[in-house]
Amino acid sequence: MVDVKREHTFEAPIAEVWAMFHDPASHLAKFAAMGHRELEVIRQELTDDRLTMSISRLVDTDLPGFAKRVLKPTNTVVTVDTWNDNGDGTYGGTFTGETKGAPIKISGVTHVESTGKNSTHYSVTTSITVKVPLIGGKIADFSKGVINKQMDDEFRLGDEWLESH
Repeated sequence: MVDVKREHTFEAPIAEVWAMFHDPASHLAKFAAMGHRELEVIRQELTDDRLTMSISRLVDTDLPGFAKRVLKPTNTVVTVDTWNDNGDGTYGGTFTGETKGAPIKISGVTHVESTGKNSTHYSVTTSITVKVPLIGGKIADFSKGVINKQMDDEFRLGDEWLESH
């Protein structure tokens, strides 16, 4: 298993950041902007203090040669995101990602807290598990790079969402 921890500061009040993460439209817009296709909301449960959402989508990945034997360049990915109001002024949750037909499992935790009137700290820890003999470690390291790029995109798209809403 490989862990990737990333952090970002949104230049917005925590209430606006919570509204973004709590809004299913922000998640769909993010995936569409990242080039994911055939987005389908499988399940959505929304209350004032919680969002649980499952999304299926097609994702293209430029694979290195060593990974082409066990992975396909286009995959159906199903994610389950849960966001909660923690009741103490912070927000957070969990997520999982399953790449259909691939030996990769993704899971993680999120946390959002205010760092000032117009500043919100966001941390994400992603765990990657690859079940492939011999080259599993190389695939996990490659996946780490994919996760880092996706997080860069998510941070940028979150900033854009907050500026426009």
